[in-house]
Amino acid sequence: MDQNRLYYGSPYVKSFMCTVLKCTASKKGTWEAVFNQTAFYPEGGGQPYDTGTVNGIPVLSVHERGGEIIHELAAPIETGILAEGVIDWQRRYDLMQQHTGEHILSGLVHKHYGYDNVGFHMGTEEVTIDFNGVLTQKQLEALEDEANEIIYANVPVKALYPESKELDALDYRSKKELTGQVRIVEIPGADVCACCGTHVENTGEVGIIKTRTMIHYKGGVRISMLCGRLALLDYRERLKDEIRISNLLSAKVALVPEAVEKLKNEGQHKDGQIGEMWQKIFRLKLAVCPESQGAEEFFEEGMEPMQLRQFATLLYEQNKGKIAGVFSGNDSDGIYQYALGSSQADMRALSKAMNARLDGRGGGSALMAQGTFKGTREQIRLVFLEETGKL
Repeated sequence: MDQNRLYYGSPYVKSFMCTVLKCTASKKGTWEAVFNQTAFYPEGGGQPYDTGTVNGIPVLSVHERGGEIIHELAAPIETGILAEGVIDWQRRYDLMQQHTGEHILSGLVHKHYGYDNVGFHMGTEEVTIDFNGVLTQKQLEALEDEANEIIYANVPVKALYPESKELDALDYRSKKELTGQVRIVEIPGADVCACCGTHVENTGEVGIIKTRTMIHYKGGVRISMLCGRLALLDYRERLKDEIRISNLLSAKVALVPEAVEKLKNEGQHKDGQIGEMWQKIFRLKLAVCPESQGAEEFFEEGMEPMQLRQFATLLYEQNKGKIAGVFSGNDSDGIYQYALGSSQADMRALSKAMNARLDGRGGGSALMAQGTFKGTREQIRLVFLEETGKL
C-alpha cells in the first residue's frame, strides 16, 4: 500500500497536513499541485475524484499522471510550505456508499449468474452498471433484496493486499489483467474484487441499495441504482412529484396510476372525436373547392401536422393527383406549417425549393412533404405557385 495515499490507510481521513512539492500553471488557467501525501482520491476505477480545499484554495479536480497525484487548484500555492487539505466529506462519503453498494450488487450478480460487470459509472444523479448478460425484473428484485440483507448483516468491508501466491489462489473479480501489487476488496457473502476505490468499513453504512431502472444494453443489461443518502434524497423528490401529480389529478397517491390511465383514455377518446370533426370540416371545405386544373393551395389557422397531411391528401385526390399545398399559421408571427402532396410530382423537390426561398425546414417522401416556412401568406402563395409551375 502506498503510504502517501492516505485514503488507503483510512478513507475516513477528512483533513490532513502535507508539504507542497510543486505547483505549476495549467493550460486551463488553473494550477496543478503535487504534495508529499494526500487524502484526495484521484478519479479512477469508475469513481469520481474528491474535491475540497488546500489552505482554503478550492481543489477543482484530482487525477493521477505518471505516478503522481495532480491536484487542480483554483489559485497557486507556494512550493515548500506546510499546507492543510480538507476533503468535501459529504461528497466523499456519498461516493463511498455508492461504490460499496455497487460491489455488493455486482458481486451477487456474478455469484448467481456468472455475469461480469463490464461498465461502471458514478454520475451526479445515479450509478450505472453494465452486465454482459440478461436479467429479468423478478431476478433483479431478488438480487436487490439479497443485497440489502448483506447491508442489514453489517458485515465488514475488507481491503486486502495479498502476496503473489495468495492472489493466484484467490477467486476474485477484475475488469482487466493486473500487474504489481493488487488491492482486493472483500465483502463476506457478496463479493471479492480487485478495486482501487474508497469504501465504507461496514456494509451497514451503505444504508440501502435501491435499483431504479434496467434496460437492455449491448447484449446485456444496464442497471441504474442509488445507495444511502442519495437514495433517500431521490425517494424524497420522487414522492414530492407523485404528491404533486396526485393533487393535479385529485386522486390519492396510491391511485395515481389508475387516474393517469383514465386521463389517457379520455384524451384518446377526445382526440378521436376531434379527428372526426376535422374530417367533417374537410369534406365541407372540399365541397366548396372546385376541381383545379393546376396546383391548389389552401390556408387555414389552427391545424395540427396530422390534419395538414390529411387535408392535403384529400385535396390532391380530389384534383386527380395534382399538387396540393395546405398551410396553417398567421402573418403576425410569420411562421406557417405546411404539407405538400401529390401523386404526379416529387414533393421532396418542391419542399426543398420552397424551403430554400422561405427559410423553411422539413422534407418527406415523393408523395408527401411537411415542415415549416417563414413568411407571409401572400409570400408563401406566390412561391408555391412559382415553384409548382416549374414541375
